[in-house]
Amino acid sequence: MRATSLHPHPAAAATSILWSGGLPVYSLRLLPSPAFKPHGRRAMVVRAAVTMEKESKAQVALVRIGTRGRYAIFPLFLARFLIFFGVRSYFRVAVAVEDSPLALAQAFETRDKLMSTHPELAEEGAIDIVIIKTTGDKILNQPLADIGGKGLFTKEIDEALLEGKIDIAVHSMKDVPTYLPDGTILPCNLPREDVRDAFICLTANALSELPAGSIIGTASLRRQSQILYRYPSLKVVNFRGNVQTRLRKLNEGEVQATLLALAGLKRLNMTDKVTAILSIEDMLPAIAQGAIGIACRSNDDIMANYIASLNHNDTQFAVACERAFLETLDGSCRTPIAGYAHRDTDGYCVLRCLVSSPDGKRVLETSRKGLYALDDMVAMGKDAGEELLSRAGPSFFDW
Repeated sequence: MRATSLHPHPAAAATSILWSGGLPVYSLRLLPSPAFKPHGRRAMVVRAAVTMEKESKAQVALVRIGTRGRYAIFPLFLARFLIFFGVRSYFRVAVAVEDSPLALAQAFETRDKLMSTHPELAEEGAIDIVIIKTTGDKILNQPLADIGGKGLFTKEIDEALLEGKIDIAVHSMKDVPTYLPDGTILPCNLPREDVRDAFICLTANALSELPAGSIIGTASLRRQSQILYRYPSLKVVNFRGNVQTRLRKLNEGEVQATLLALAGLKRLNMTDKVTAILSIEDMLPAIAQGAIGIACRSNDDIMANYIASLNHNDTQFAVACERAFLETLDGSCRTPIAGYAHRDTDGYCVLRCLVSSPDGKRVLETSRKGLYALDDMVAMGKDAGEELLSRAGPSFFDW
């Protein structure tokens, strides 16, 4: 195996390519600041490895963070060209991950919080970010319900965690099934982002302004059912892909409008694309929307302590309440289910829940209010689920 350096001087020493059997193995090192500090304490370097075979490392990371993504093979000649002309930031993003920039942003948020909370993790090489390709990222031309549901975005990451290839796993909580694989725990939720959905359209300022027959693109049955409930003259089509892909398809005219989670747009600094923000009353969010969860192995006390130190109790309690509701319904990607728990101005938990038919013709809602305490909130979620199960009848969820 031979190494080819891509950096012309030490200040740019962030990227290298290893060659094995004639194939390039890209190793990426991300600098938190473009400034080079030749003297004093070494600047923190986080390495995000995109490999076609396992690369040996001179230094073992203390924490390896696993996140979603699809690998991108970057041409060597173009990499050299970009580095020569100083376009390093573009090269870093292009190599690190091709189609899950949001997942990468969430991993970086986790990394930054770990570094700021634990000084030993701010040392060079202490944290690696490992990109893991999931089934959900590979199959984009079918509805999630047709290829196995939400676990498709977490299965491979969970396997890597259990096999010891990574130490912690960063998930969007709305992608996490209500059960966790044996041998894993999820002791941390980061502070929740805005839970609302964003309406994005080039020709109208609101869903109500779209003419009959307009096509709305979304991969979410929850969004589909609530749109059709209020605007039955609109048409909703399956619309998968990352945020950038969906916006490109919108600009190319495949659909007239789309809905995206505002939380993701905020984390990607893309709120300038938003036409309007939908209220909770108009579009009830997905279970755990806007929340990030961090998992580790159940027998790894060191990692459990690291990530538990980042936990945000209010978010954890609200997510547990909503997931208790979802678990009671035994919800899947074939059933439109929505729920949102939050602390009101008096300090109480308010929970709103919804289940509906995919065509929006039948919608069942309920709500609860109680103490903002974990056990009370989990009980509220279960009780709300049992009520809607009873009202819906046994055949309601057979879509």
